[in-house]
Amino acid sequence: MADQDPSAPTRFMDLRDPRYAYMFGFLQADGHWSQGRGQKVKLAVEINARDIHLLRDFQQLTPFYSSITERVRATNFSERHHSATWTVCSLEARTIVNELGMPYGKKSLSIKPPRADFARPDYVRGIIDADGSLGWTAQGFPFLSLTSASTAIAAYLCHYGKKVTGTERTISRNTRDGVYNVCYYKETAQQLAAHLYYDGCPALAHKRANAESVQSWIRPADMRIAPPRRRWTVEDDQVLVRLGNPAAAASALDRTEQSCAMRLWRIRTGRTVAPPQ
Repeated sequence: MADQDPSAPTRFMDLRDPRYAYMFGFLQADGHWSQGRGQKVKLAVEINARDIHLLRDFQQLTPFYSSITERVRATNFSERHHSATWTVCSLEARTIVNELGMPYGKKSLSIKPPRADFARPDYVRGIIDADGSLGWTAQGFPFLSLTSASTAIAAYLCHYGKKVTGTERTISRNTRDGVYNVCYYKETAQQLAAHLYYDGCPALAHKRANAESVQSWIRPADMRIAPPRRRWTVEDDQVLVRLGNPAAAASALDRTEQSCAMRLWRIRTGRTVAPPQ
């Protein structure tokens, strides 16, 4: 057992502390409950062994017995995947984490931001470190993204991302596997990454390095900036349906004919709810 860091707060999982807010976000997204001997339940998180430093930080922050083990096994992606697992069995620790918002059983659909006060950028960074991606697209553009099955978590990232960057994102489950993909690109990704991965913050080392790396991107002089998307209102839909003609609606609503044609098609095919008449 490692001794708790003497600089750690006296109350375990005080989410106002950035270290615990980050830790809780990471546990919500990547931790799990596992059955031990008898009826004992364990809280555990398994990650790539290259990031074992993070588990040691969790151990230092936990004033209860916990252990870190390593193993090498074959996976779908590697014949020799080296991983490290942090485990805590304390009933008191498990109860605190559960009551803060990490449910027992299948949790991917039901996790949500804490109801108690919490350090927001650190909590979001924990979620991104566990279930998100940060780096460069194949085209060489900065990006930051999150894949989550939880409506509450995906919606919160959209809400928080808009507060930080001013960029609005909407969510819908993809048809292939029913999860949400929230993505930010270029300057928006740079801005959000710089906000979340501030100097000295707890984070996965490779993602912190990526957050620093993407700041080097500069938009080429000949690359235009897309204008912000205008959301369709009920009044817009009513005018579109009443006119029934994309060209006429484009003139009346100051939109492109292509946009009006697509919206009208979605309403007529039931993919978008028809407005009240």
